[in-house]
Amino acid sequence: MKTTRQQQDATRRQIVASAVDLMTRQGFDGTTMKDIARAAGIGDATIYKYFPTKDRIVLGYLDEAVRQALADTLQTPGFAGYGLQEKLQRLTDAMLERLLPDREFVAQVRALARRSPLSMLAEPLAARQGLREAVTSFLEAAEASGEIEPCDFKGMAGGLYTDYLAGVVAYWLADTSDEFADTTQLVDLSLGVLVQMLRSGLVNRMLQLGGFVLRSQMARLAQHGSGLVGVLQLATQAMAGAPAAAARAAHPAAPAKPAATPRKRKPA
Repeated sequence: MKTTRQQQDATRRQIVASAVDLMTRQGFDGTTMKDIARAAGIGDATIYKYFPTKDRIVLGYLDEAVRQALADTLQTPGFAGYGLQEKLQRLTDAMLERLLPDREFVAQVRALARRSPLSMLAEPLAARQGLREAVTSFLEAAEASGEIEPCDFKGMAGGLYTDYLAGVVAYWLADTSDEFADTTQLVDLSLGVLVQMLRSGLVNRMLQLGGFVLRSQMARLAQHGSGLVGVLQLATQAMAGAPAAAARAAHPAAPAKPAATPRKRKPA
């Protein structure tokens, strides 16, 4: 009897859910494909029709988490009227909200990715393209409304956001603050700095000087306790003070504007 697409999707979700439960309790190495098949209620051979390896099951979990986070983000009431920073914050929050119930499993996934990065990256996530397209659309809307200066790296920014998100997740996994307050502060400050740089057109100039540093250094900096939050706070103050400094240089008699402070974001 031929299974329908809905039945196949349901079976796929059941396999992933069973794998998450088993790997959380037994570890990745301590869980076999046979264990997962039996927990999912399917034949030992049937599981390979859906996922050829345990690595692919893990990627299936990540792909679904990203897909659902994107859907949650775009379905947020009034989302179309959000500014660029609010859109990026909502997407980041939605991803963390999706991962929260499986935090122990996500920690194992990160350890697996660090141990065997090639196996985890051999097959690109389908949802990665969705993230890239979403961030590109956010930038296009901000550019069209005049919120940011025109930029010619919108496609690249989508890819960089996935690296940024991986760094945020790594920081979140090590965060022991109350209700992950440190992670919330990290996201607020880092995205605030980014948006201010886009508004000033500074990112375009930075790319000309070697913007690739953002990608290569994110994994190292996004370690809990690395002092990254302090660096971002200084950057926020510097960026906020830059317009006032420029105005004073152009009009010496004009009074200096006080530096803006990061706004307090309501919890998701």
